[in-house]
Amino acid sequence: MSPAATGPAAVIVLAAGAGTRMKSRTPKILHPIGGKSMVGHALDAARGISPDRLAVLVRHQRDLVAAHLADIAADVLVVDQDEVPGTGRAVEQGLEALDKQGTVDGTVVVTYGDVPLLTSTLLAELVAEHEAGGNAVTVLTTVLDDATGYGRILRAEDGSVLGIREHKDASEDERAIREINSGIYAFDAAVLRDALAHVTTDNAQGEKYLTDVLAIARKDGGHVAAVVTGDRWQVEGANDRVQLAALGAEHNRRIVEAWMRAGVTVVDPATTWIDSTVTLDEDVRLLPNTQLHGSTTVARDAVVGPDTTLTDVQVGEGAKVTRTHGSGSTIGARASVGPFTYLRPGTVLGETGKIGAFYETKNVTIGRGSKLSHLGYAGDAEIGEDTNIGCGNITANYDGEKKHRTVIGSGVRTGSNTVFVAPVSVGDGAYSGAGTVIRKDVPAGALAVNAAGQRNAEGWVIANRPGSNSALLAAARLAQDAGTPDSSSTPATTEEGTQA
Repeated sequence: MSPAATGPAAVIVLAAGAGTRMKSRTPKILHPIGGKSMVGHALDAARGISPDRLAVLVRHQRDLVAAHLADIAADVLVVDQDEVPGTGRAVEQGLEALDKQGTVDGTVVVTYGDVPLLTSTLLAELVAEHEAGGNAVTVLTTVLDDATGYGRILRAEDGSVLGIREHKDASEDERAIREINSGIYAFDAAVLRDALAHVTTDNAQGEKYLTDVLAIARKDGGHVAAVVTGDRWQVEGANDRVQLAALGAEHNRRIVEAWMRAGVTVVDPATTWIDSTVTLDEDVRLLPNTQLHGSTTVARDAVVGPDTTLTDVQVGEGAKVTRTHGSGSTIGARASVGPFTYLRPGTVLGETGKIGAFYETKNVTIGRGSKLSHLGYAGDAEIGEDTNIGCGNITANYDGEKKHRTVIGSGVRTGSNTVFVAPVSVGDGAYSGAGTVIRKDVPAGALAVNAAGQRNAEGWVIANRPGSNSALLAAARLAQDAGTPDSSSTPATTEEGTQA
């Protein structure tokens, strides 16, 4: 069976670094890319090669990192790195912790918590080459146009790896080498265990270097090899916000391209962002400036965008969502949302329903074919089927202390600016007049109206707002209607003919 099918004996993920260049209160490996933390992506890649055991080394902001790991990967072994610096010491502690559960025998893969684009496919290739060659150590490498700052791979004439030379220690000839060390390895567990026992901190940095294992293994007669990847992004880490943004953009480019190849139309890939946790069907159409996050799913023939951000939203087949910000909501098949619509968590829109322009919804269930077309708010409510909610309607769901629920039946027609003062219910087929404030339940088929008779206080504006533009215009119109000159708006003339 292939290594990808059987899996290595263990994977050790190094995630203890402080990441000071990130300049953040958030641990570096917890910064997100494509809907997951960097360490989340790293664990996905590790799990993809089916290791028997998986350990993560932690130290900086240990409690925050451990809590996150408990949320996303409760089965991993969390190991605390001690005060001895260096990747060699971290791997040594990881191996010791795994050995306490039973001696590790076979291949041990070492990777990092800040390489979010690394794939299980590449790790499987590394393991396969390592085991097929019977290697003591196999290192994953890549070739860069500018290798400044990276450890160089030194090779023998037969192509085997002699060792790794750090940039600061390299000669001019060695610095001309463009093949660099990714820091990702496959080790024979016995070789690793023995070599780490001989690695010291006797160097300028006072660190226990994992790279020293290669020289020790070779000295003891082991074969050290390399697997070269042409995809440098897979071994690229993020040490600061600039690198984080670059990795995020590349990750998104790959996600968007993969969905286009799977049958999704993306009109403008440069302005479309899709998390790795999103699911799309064939013939979905995404318009410019669309962002899909979290557990969002979009069914066949749906159109999303432009200028739309959806997080944890389920979009039904053939639905249309335009200029909408939504989260935690469900949009039924062939339903319509937007433009300029705010869907808050708990919104459920039924098939062929509509939530139109300048509408906000929260914790509301809207039945099949019902329409909330424009300028309103529906919260903590249940609306039946084929109901039309008029312009400017709101559910007054909060009394200052508690939220209350509004229930509106099927086939209801409400006039503009109707207010439902919860808790209240409106029966099937009921109507309301414009401007109605519904404070009591409305029976099925009833017309709810409560507007008082209109009273006009004639002359109020002229008397109470003298000199205003409204008063002048009103006086002029009244004079015109009466067929007399308007003394309040016509300039007076003196005996000399000049205007007073």
